[in-house]
Amino acid sequence: MIEPQPLVAMIHAVPTAHRIAEEAFAREFPRATVWNVLDDRLLDDARRAGGLTGALRRRMLRLIGHVMDGGAQALLLTCSSYGEVVDTARALWGVPVLKSDEAMFRAALAGPYRRIAVVASTPPAVPAAVAQLEALVTAVRPDRPLEIVTALSEEAATADDAEAAAGHLAAALHAAGGAGADAVLLAQYSLTPARAALAELVGVPVLDGAGAAARELRELLAPGGPSVAAAAVAS
Repeated sequence: MIEPQPLVAMIHAVPTAHRIAEEAFAREFPRATVWNVLDDRLLDDARRAGGLTGALRRRMLRLIGHVMDGGAQALLLTCSSYGEVVDTARALWGVPVLKSDEAMFRAALAGPYRRIAVVASTPPAVPAAVAQLEALVTAVRPDRPLEIVTALSEEAATADDAEAAAGHLAAALHAAGGAGADAVLLAQYSLTPARAALAELVGVPVLDGAGAAARELRELLAPGGPSVAAAAVAS
C-alpha cells in the first residue's frame, strides 16, 4: 500500500548535500516526508583511510539500518564515495535504495541524447561519474550509440554565486569541445544551484542528481503524483 506521505531517508556526508537534496524533494516530490541523517566525518575518514575500509562500510550499513528500522520506505545516499554500499543494502532491505547520481544517469541514458557532457568542479568527480554512466549503458541503452564529453572547472567551486559558477562551467565545456552536447550532467550536488543559469547559457537540458532522484522516487512511491515544478530538467 502506498502511503499518502512516504518516508524517504537521506544519508549525507556534507551539510551542503542535505540542503540541496531537501530543496529538490520540496520541488519535485513535496508529498514525501524527508528524514535527513548526517555523518560529517564520513568523507574525512575515507580520505584518511585511502578509500572505503571494512569498518567504514559497516558504519554506513549501520546508518542505513537505523533509517530502515525507523520505517524508511526509500533511501537516497547522497555521498557518491559510499555508493558501493548500496549494492549490499539492496540485498538486505526490500525498499528502493538509490546512489547519489544513479537516477540522473538513468534519465540521461533513457533520453534522446546522443552526446552527453559531464561537468564537475573537483577532479575526482569526473572519472567517478563517467564510470557510473558507462556501467549503466548496457542495461539502459545497449543498442544506441553514446558519446561522453567531460569538462572540469575548479574555478566553479569557489565562484561567488550560481551565475558565476555557471559561467565557469560553460567556459570549461566550450574549451573541452562540449558545446555541441545534447545534455549536460552535473557530477556533484554542490553544482546544483548553477543548473538553471548553466542551462540558459548552453541551451540544452542540464540534469542534476538530487532532482532526478526525487523524480524517480516519486514515480516509485507515488506514481502519477504531480511535482511543484514542471518535470523538465531545464528551466
